[in-house]
Amino acid sequence: MCVPFESQAQSSKDDIELGTHFLPKFDANGLIPAIVSDADSGDVVMFAYMNAQSLQLTLTTKEAHYWSRSRQELWHKGATSGNVQDVIEIRTDCDQDAIWLKVRTRGATANCHQGFKSCFYRAATQKGDTTTLSFKEDSPLFDPKKIYE
Repeated sequence: MCVPFESQAQSSKDDIELGTHFLPKFDANGLIPAIVSDADSGDVVMFAYMNAQSLQLTLTTKEAHYWSRSRQELWHKGATSGNVQDVIEIRTDCDQDAIWLKVRTRGATANCHQGFKSCFYRAATQKGDTTTLSFKEDSPLFDPKKIYE
């Protein structure tokens, strides 16, 4: 797949930070971090990485695609679970080295592979020398063992 992203190398800082050209800056591994939030509630639902191909597919299809670092493969969110993320808006930060996707999720509206609405379903609390996690979501929206195993 031909990826039409221009390099930042020939662009000035002002062009990158104040201009209108989309010049995503991928890291040495060819990845860019992506923060994903629910378009309606604003809640952060997940964090992932994109490569140039997954970013281009996301822009083209308006459905979220990512790069799985653990599997080393392209990942169409919801292809297995049915919880497809419809992309409402794509933003980039000032120096274009991070992506923010605002999505609406189809299916059980779970964004986490553990079945929770958000991958951030636990909160850390410090008491003395111990840090514990408490659940912020009551229960998963689906049983991941029935879908992924």
